[in-house]
Amino acid sequence: MSNSFGKIFKISTYGESHGKAIGVIIDGCPSGIKIEEIDIQKELDRRKPGQSKITTQRKESDSVQILSGVFNGKTTGSPISLFIKNKDQKSSDYDHISKAFRPSHADYTYHKKYKNRDHRGGGRSSARETANWVAAGAIAKKILKDIGINIKAYVSKVGKAEIEKAYTQLDLKNIETNIVRCPDKKYAEKFISIIDQARKNRDTVGGIISCIITGCPVGIGEPIFDKLHAKLGKAMLSINAVKGFEYGSGFKGSEMYGSEHNDQFEIKGDKIKTKSNYSGGIQGGISNGEDIYFNVAFKPVSTIMKDQSSVDSENNKVTVKGKGRHDPCVVPRAVPIVESMAANVLVDLYLQSKK
Repeated sequence: MSNSFGKIFKISTYGESHGKAIGVIIDGCPSGIKIEEIDIQKELDRRKPGQSKITTQRKESDSVQILSGVFNGKTTGSPISLFIKNKDQKSSDYDHISKAFRPSHADYTYHKKYKNRDHRGGGRSSARETANWVAAGAIAKKILKDIGINIKAYVSKVGKAEIEKAYTQLDLKNIETNIVRCPDKKYAEKFISIIDQARKNRDTVGGIISCIITGCPVGIGEPIFDKLHAKLGKAMLSINAVKGFEYGSGFKGSEMYGSEHNDQFEIKGDKIKTKSNYSGGIQGGISNGEDIYFNVAFKPVSTIMKDQSSVDSENNKVTVKGKGRHDPCVVPRAVPIVESMAANVLVDLYLQSKK
């Protein structure tokens, strides 16, 4: 019941971490959008495992196949089916937790809800599912680019180390120049060091991804329950390991007075603009034409290579220890996931505004 996202640009996904394949069906994509497998593959390559020493060493090419909905390099308006085969499963790494519940994982809740838990890599609860979202997001990004909307995300915090500069002071062209996807070279080196040390300590560490959307026209977002920031929040909180979402001034806005926080209007050329942007480009749940910016907080990856006490499905006390290949920090690979889910939200709301 919860495997679909969106109203008009609707994505429905399937597959498990250690199943034969994963995939996504996109319904409601407009016809005439130029798209090829290589366009989708570029985005998937940014998310795929085995990229560097600070990511999981599972080797998945994440090669995508377009099965339907595209003809002669353009979308036809019919459902688009994207297929990604799993190739490097090592299901035996999970035999030891076939009955045991790993701390802070979905094992216990899935067991109680469904009574038939796929323990191999977490099954459906695995972050491998997010490859589907990135594949769909690649098409969403193409649609948005045609109307002048661009989305950029980057790692702004790892552990307690955080970039102190605003995004407007950073050169976002440098995001992809390092393995941690941070536009500031000094902080990139700090972040890599923190993640690598966590890995050596057989531990994990969390972080924050910041995302900026530029070129969004006024009027995207629906009143009341489909507010733009509410939809973005739902999308981001659907990502594995996410613990928090804030947009605009976020929680720091609660420390300010209204006289400080209000974004006063002015005329620039022939356009209405705001002198500040504490609203984060969204007012009343609708885009106001300013940059949209938000932060997404990720917890430390739950699988650690240390002994932890737990229980199993037969109510026995057990000791659980991670095995296999896991990310010491999720944020470097989560950057394209954040961008893609933001794109999926914006395209869906954009199409709603055109009805």
